[in-house]
Amino acid sequence: MATKVTIQDIADALGLSRNTVSKAINNTGVLAESTRQKVLEKALEMGYKQFSYANSIADIKNPSFTKNKVSGEIALFTGNFLNNSHFASTMLDKFQHEISLMGYSLTIHRVDANNIEDLSLPLTYRPENTRAIVCIEMFNQQYCEMICNLDLPVLMIDAPVASYWRKLNADILLMDNFSDIYRVVSDMNKKGITKIGFVGQVTHCRSFYERFIAFREAMYINNLTFENKYCLSEVHPHGSDYKDYLFRALEKMKELPEMFICANDFVALDLLYGLRKIGVECPKDIKLFGFDDSPESKIMTPSLSTSHIHSQIIGYSAANLVISRIEQPNLNYRTTYTETDLIYRDSTSSKKFPQ
Repeated sequence: MATKVTIQDIADALGLSRNTVSKAINNTGVLAESTRQKVLEKALEMGYKQFSYANSIADIKNPSFTKNKVSGEIALFTGNFLNNSHFASTMLDKFQHEISLMGYSLTIHRVDANNIEDLSLPLTYRPENTRAIVCIEMFNQQYCEMICNLDLPVLMIDAPVASYWRKLNADILLMDNFSDIYRVVSDMNKKGITKIGFVGQVTHCRSFYERFIAFREAMYINNLTFENKYCLSEVHPHGSDYKDYLFRALEKMKELPEMFICANDFVALDLLYGLRKIGVECPKDIKLFGFDDSPESKIMTPSLSTSHIHSQIIGYSAANLVISRIEQPNLNYRTTYTETDLIYRDSTSSKKFPQ
């Protein structure tokens, strides 16, 4: 007797979650049409019979029940140049692919300091053809509020810290900023490393703030004392002079911790510059942990322990959130987190590496 094909079998074959496959087969929840169709075709191929809709096999092979393609632009607003080291460069490839399957195109618009000061839109923006706006590296609360009042669906990929108490009329997408930091502090505590500090402008964005809060909570959970004297979290822009600021701040510290947790990998790189200038070696004298798993984190010396962001998952999730908001504008606003992976490298080891 042939073995009955289950939803889990289909999920395993496609590398998707059982919940995603169930949504596709039962026509429930929010899914990109490309994903729904891929699941249905695989289910048909494997001999699955219990479809909740579709009158015939032809309906699945040539789905008349799928939505017609639409047209229009999804506008990306960004406050910074997104180079290849930024997680958004990979994320946008996946995002653009997914929205193109639905008939949408992507336009990119740089928001400069004059736009923010004047609360004006970029000259390249075409409102008549825009169906939704996605914001990356947009952390000015007042400007984000202006965008959210344009009567268009808005997705914030990360958001201003003030949006916690001044709610934005937008969906918000972030990576998991907590789990890996909890684990790092716990693992280091087991190795006897108890003096830990945080580096990065805490109020720069939600992600930086959440990583700082995760650090403080992790110290508390592990019965470790949070010492503000080990933290370099003052309001200082993360610009070209940030590494010099960190160098001067390190010189003024009366005592260094055993480890620094940094707001992201580039903060860790700037911090490493300052540590070397004052004659402190990593990981011999001090451990470092970053966030984002940038290309630089793999090739620097020592290689940087960090938290890996799944850029393609963020891109896929962003497309689902935007399309579902366009199709169902009255949905409650959602804050969504994507998973991360902890990666230990040389910067938290006990070895000495050439500088």
